[in-house]
Amino acid sequence: MSLKDAARAVRENAYVPYSRYKVGAAIRTPSGAVHVGCNVENVAYPEGTCAEAGAIAAMCAAGETRIAEAYVVADAAEPVPPCGGCRQKLAEFAGADVKITLATMDGTEKVMTVAELLPGAFARDHMDRA
Repeated sequence: MSLKDAARAVRENAYVPYSRYKVGAAIRTPSGAVHVGCNVENVAYPEGTCAEAGAIAAMCAAGETRIAEAYVVADAAEPVPPCGGCRQKLAEFAGADVKITLATMDGTEKVMTVAELLPGAFARDHMDRA
């Protein structure tokens, strides 16, 4: 299954009773495995958790810690970038040159690198003197 198909399929599982705004994400690891996530809201945290964070959690639960590429889809007029927290999570598990495809349900896609999504990302080497 392609990342696009996986992200579109898992998007349908989003639990969004407050916003009704479904987002799906799929990531491929260097091993070729695909992990998916969708956004989840709750009454105490109506903004919910993000699809990208869910896919990264699934990847880690499967014992992998590197992202080779990612695909994120939402029903919007233009491709929607990940929130700041998810950008940092992507930067933690993916190299700066890893491609992230942002897409709409209408088929519009925008491909960006992690570095373009989060220039100046905080990284491990920032803690070398700690």
